[in-house]
Amino acid sequence: MGKLRFFLLTLVCVVSLSSCTSCHDNEPPEPVEHTLIMYFPWSTDLTYDFINNIEDMKEAIAANGLHSQRVIVYLANSPYEARLLEIGADCKETVLKTYDNPPMTSAAGISSMLADIAGIAPASRYSMTIGCHGLGWIPVSGQQRALRKPARFHWEGTAGPRTRFFGGLSPEYQTDISTLREAIEDAGMKMDYILFDDCYMSNVEVAYELREVTGHLIASTSEIMSHGMPYDIIGGYLLGTPDYEKICEGFLSFYSDYPTPCGSIAVTDCSQMENLASIMREINSRHTFDTEKLPQLQRLDGYIPSMFFDMESYVENLCGDKELLQAFRDQMQRTVIAKACTPTIYTAITYEQIRVDTFSGLTISDPTENSMATYALSGTSWHKATH
Repeated sequence: MGKLRFFLLTLVCVVSLSSCTSCHDNEPPEPVEHTLIMYFPWSTDLTYDFINNIEDMKEAIAANGLHSQRVIVYLANSPYEARLLEIGADCKETVLKTYDNPPMTSAAGISSMLADIAGIAPASRYSMTIGCHGLGWIPVSGQQRALRKPARFHWEGTAGPRTRFFGGLSPEYQTDISTLREAIEDAGMKMDYILFDDCYMSNVEVAYELREVTGHLIASTSEIMSHGMPYDIIGGYLLGTPDYEKICEGFLSFYSDYPTPCGSIAVTDCSQMENLASIMREINSRHTFDTEKLPQLQRLDGYIPSMFFDMESYVENLCGDKELLQAFRDQMQRTVIAKACTPTIYTAITYEQIRVDTFSGLTISDPTENSMATYALSGTSWHKATH
């Protein structure tokens, strides 16, 4: 990625895998209907929040039961140590594996971890929550470029409430989303959904990159407070048959009453991404964005210049063809199947709340002038498919 081999989505994460100690017997386990993987790679300053997330999920399990399901948790305690746990129906934790001196940020490492889980908890269906720090599709190399000059990321703020990023806070603990996609492909276990409990991950670029490895993407267009997803409220809707509307309603209810009452969430049907790309390709073939309209776009981040714009706001300012614009709107309704947003979203970069007038559930970076994004944007799978 640093050599521009992948201009894809940034997934800042730790993959903590190596030779490890097994705590389960040698008998092949009976497959269950569904295994939920809660993945918490090393994220420097969020361990306490992750432990709270696990406790909240226990509350959801206690209230709803498991019913032919298993919940497996990967939790990194440090850059050098991680544990694979199972939360049982009695809400007790069982250590399944421990990992020492793990290799990091490789597709092979993530794939190996997923293979461990598939062997321990085989299931007809898998899904995955990923809790860490995140910066959307922006590649690790983009952040490294930014660090060569004075720059501030949203996780560096200390004066206000903390928000989440995805993974560690330095490049050695960061991985691109293309690597996650490759790892899931290698493991051969397509997810029902991937929930990113991280900032800025509900991008059209992210959804398009992951379209073959997950049925749905659940994520935020903006920064998520360090508390993360309210698993005690939405956990029951993640288990069994997912109820995406209830997940969004539960998220909105929780963050509407939060001390910093800000948050956004959306559910994207990834099977619709090719159809969305087809319409965007047609729009881009007929229209060119007028950069003088940049101030009119709904920004959903605190970066200067902004990198993440509401997708519908962008297309409305790009496309002058009413019929084509309506076709886009209709396709967006089929693509983003559930969403919720508070009246404002928070950014830890400037400690401000940004008013949200337009919220489609997906962001796009096409019009950005931020150097972290512009050098790599044309290499994303989404950009290649739509230009």
